[in-house]
Amino acid sequence: MIDRNWRCAGGEIDLVVRDATTVVFVEVKARFSDRFGPAAAAVDLRKQRRLRIAAVRWLEAHPGHRGALRFDVVAITGTRVEVIVAAY
Repeated sequence: MIDRNWRCAGGEIDLVVRDATTVVFVEVKARFSDRFGPAAAAVDLRKQRRLRIAAVRWLEAHPGHRGALRFDVVAITGTRVEVIVAAY
């Protein structure tokens, strides 16, 4: 893990990790049940845009971390955990 709960004016990044030479920005969403839809559904286009902006700001603040970029989602609905690699 490179960073956790990183905040800036544009938003927050839950996790920043490295997968080989790829910098991975991870959004974690959890819901107790799927009554209002699965947790992954909460990462809509608006949220994705905010995460991209935050990722750019993170990269500006951490110039030593370069390489390919990827956005993953970890969606927890009840006791089910789903990892969506390269979610968007």
